[in-house]
Amino acid sequence: MRIALFSDIHANLPALEAVLADMGTRNLDAIYCLGDLVGYAPWPNEVVAEIRKRKIPTIAGNYDEGIGLMSNNCGCAYKTAQDKSLGAVSIGFTNNIISEENRQYLRMLPRHIRLTFLDDSKEENKIEALLVHGSPRKINEYLFEDRPEKSFLRLLEEANADILFFGHTHKPFHRTLPYEHEGQSRYRHAINIGSVGKPKDGDNRACYAVLEITPTTKLTQLNSLRVEFVRVAYDTERAAQAVEDSPLPNEFADMLRKAY
Repeated sequence: MRIALFSDIHANLPALEAVLADMGTRNLDAIYCLGDLVGYAPWPNEVVAEIRKRKIPTIAGNYDEGIGLMSNNCGCAYKTAQDKSLGAVSIGFTNNIISEENRQYLRMLPRHIRLTFLDDSKEENKIEALLVHGSPRKINEYLFEDRPEKSFLRLLEEANADILFFGHTHKPFHRTLPYEHEGQSRYRHAINIGSVGKPKDGDNRACYAVLEITPTTKLTQLNSLRVEFVRVAYDTERAAQAVEDSPLPNEFADMLRKAY
């Protein structure tokens, strides 16, 4: 089974269109979206409409929650007063142009999706995958790659997750986490799927992940789980110029061009 997962579109329609087109070439069995459809770019209604039209199972991101509740707080951890000021413009702009139908859609999105895989119909061999936006504990908690291994393992164990997929930081990574279970070596996986519409890892191409689960996938084998990070080039300049032509801060256009 091949499953695509994507997140953090942030109202960037050209990036979403490019990613969906790329997914259409990859013989996928399912597609899931991990939230933050809106914010920072001028196409929130168009992005939501595309997701709804395709009936893609989607969970809420912190920005979706803020807009869904018509709040002036997106739950973003801005580091400076300038970032906070720019962010206030973004959420105000998005609240002003989002349709009421799309606002209601955002407000009703679930907070997580759980997937269970059975490789040979034996309960002890099931693989539990949990899809969240920030973390299992909080929609806007940041899980960075340098989080201590013990902390990651405790988080996944408490969530009953062998595989945890999440976004929110806009920086893709795959951490394989070894642990012992009944005297046997096993592995859990923490996977940040990156960002479609607002990458922050210096690569301005859109990013999503493809998970491949097969009958040979075993939690007892180190490299058994296959996860591919796909980078898709899109018309970044179109998106950046659209930001500059909108009431949004020009700084957001620079972030799209340089991916920070």
